Amino acid sequence: MNKAGRNSRFTWTMLIIGFVFLYAPILSLIIYSFNESRLVTVWGGFSLKWYGELFRDRQLMDAAWVSIRLAFYTAWSSVALGTVAAMMLTRFRRFPGKTLFGGMITAPLVMPEVITGLSLLLMFVFIGDLMGSPITRGMGTIWIAHTTFSVAFVTIVVSSRLTELDRSLEEAAMDLGANRLKVFFVITLPIIAPALVAGWLLAFTLSLDDLVIASFVSGPASTTLPMKVFSSVRMGVSPKINALATLWILAVSIAAVIGWWLMARGDRQRQRDMQAALQDTD
Repeated sequence: MNKAGRNSRFTWTMLIIGFVFLYAPILSLIIYSFNESRLVTVWGGFSLKWYGELFRDRQLMDAAWVSIRLAFYTAWSSVALGTVAAMMLTRFRRFPGKTLFGGMITAPLVMPEVITGLSLLLMFVFIGDLMGSPITRGMGTIWIAHTTFSVAFVTIVVSSRLTELDRSLEEAAMDLGANRLKVFFVITLPIIAPALVAGWLLAFTLSLDDLVIASFVSGPASTTLPMKVFSSVRMGVSPKINALATLWILAVSIAAVIGWWLMARGDRQRQRDMQAALQDTD
């Protein structure tokens, strides 16, 4: 066997091992969500009863609804703020404090979540002292906290797309009489739409997944799903948790496929528009 063949076999072997390492635990979790036995590691036959038990557990369902709403709000606010921050960093070449602004935007990327959560908690306590009454910790404080660290990720994604954007398209539109606001909505926004979708999905996922920061800034009436699951598994893993995780995997997979399809369709549409414009100029 020649050297190229050996390298190809080694590459495929490492790839298969990597996929098994990543996805075998998830596959095992999905399989055992259909287990009849109460013991999550002992197969007792095929059954859907734990899905029924899951939907009858009001505490888990309420926590899931809280997490979904928080993730939805966080995703939209993070995309809005992250897009503005990315425009500031890429379109305004020089302004006082630009380096500091960029550092503060990206700081949550490297900041430990414990430090971020504690800082936000102290901030809410300080603001409450200034107002003369304590701030009620709940969905509002969790939303602010999640937006704070999600904005950094969205800003990085959108900034990379804006950096690659051909500025001559915007300049040509302004030469034809369009103002900056119209150029943004007609030219810039459609081009960076895939990055916005990616940032939205990333912020949504980060908010759903957060446990540490939410534990600092949440109240007794705003328990998120990760907090509920963490408190449940400390007393022993229930098959209901496997069923819940399986449904989340299904939902995330569907969302990822939809996001990929939308971005692929947008890219194809832009290519067709560019080809049509080139043909018109010819």
